[in-house]
Amino acid sequence: MAPLIVILGPTASGKSSLALHLAKTFSGEIVGCDSVQVYRSLDIGTSKPTSRERSDVPHHLIDVVDPDQLFTAGDYAAQGRAVLAEISERRILPIVVGGTGFYLRALLMGLFSGPKRSEVVRDRLNEIVERKGLIHLHTLLQRIDPVSAKKISAKDRPKIVRALEVFLLTSKPISRHFDEGRVPLQGFKILKIGLNPPRKSLYEAIDRRVDKMFADGLVEEVKSILSRGYSPASKALNSLGYSQVVRHLQGELTLAETVEMTQRETRRYAKRQMTWFRKENEVIWYDGFGGDLSMQSTSQSIVRTFLDSLQQAIQMPEFRDLAGLKCNDDTTDGRM
Repeated sequence: MAPLIVILGPTASGKSSLALHLAKTFSGEIVGCDSVQVYRSLDIGTSKPTSRERSDVPHHLIDVVDPDQLFTAGDYAAQGRAVLAEISERRILPIVVGGTGFYLRALLMGLFSGPKRSEVVRDRLNEIVERKGLIHLHTLLQRIDPVSAKKISAKDRPKIVRALEVFLLTSKPISRHFDEGRVPLQGFKILKIGLNPPRKSLYEAIDRRVDKMFADGLVEEVKSILSRGYSPASKALNSLGYSQVVRHLQGELTLAETVEMTQRETRRYAKRQMTWFRKENEVIWYDGFGGDLSMQSTSQSIVRTFLDSLQQAIQMPEFRDLAGLKCNDDTTDGRM
């Protein structure tokens, strides 16, 4: 049984800072779990680790595909599991960090082996949305799959379309597929650390982060992406922050409105993240930021205890050194 550390929490809670600290302390490697950081060229708006941070600690599943390429939770789960296996085979501690809850669940719990996307079916469903509205599709979902309809918001177009698509292609509700087809991650003992800073402090941190993104050149980054021929309608540019900048460049929003909207939508996203992550099992939650020295010290002790107990329980010589793996007791600040 190999050890695996997972750091989860809302955006701007300091997950990356904590992951870097633990990776340096225990000579680990970081596996990203972010649905937008997988796209090349989307750097500023995703707060990707810097080149210095990546040289200090190996990072995986960042800059995987181009902005116009499709990358699904299934793709992430497959590649993520392969990366975890490769890291553990080298007797290195993997640390998964990110805020995309669905990707994390796909990685740890697996996805059902449902049908592939059908553009024909999706086009037809989206056509119905344009004519009759999204609430009409949600009503249809309630009739064929009330279990999923209760879980999927009437405003969540992608999930409603996918649920109906699966039913139309298989004649079986997507909820039944979920019950029948999941294959959890095997061979790992998992420690989950969750960050949940006070909401007021988190929202202030989000606003500061967004201000910094625009100061660092987020608008120019989007201009550069578009100038290379990528469509403003591509999935990557529909993500948080980027979609607002696209609207600004199209003349729909002033720069001040763009910043304000990005901050507001990011705060809302953080709230949704916490709603999702609270459903995760066996998470050790902390009411602080990952960049705080006290948080880093506490988490370091927890990880050390976790590795020690795992070693004692399974008595695997090949992981014996993980309990104190090049542990740098002089580390006082994991931030770059």
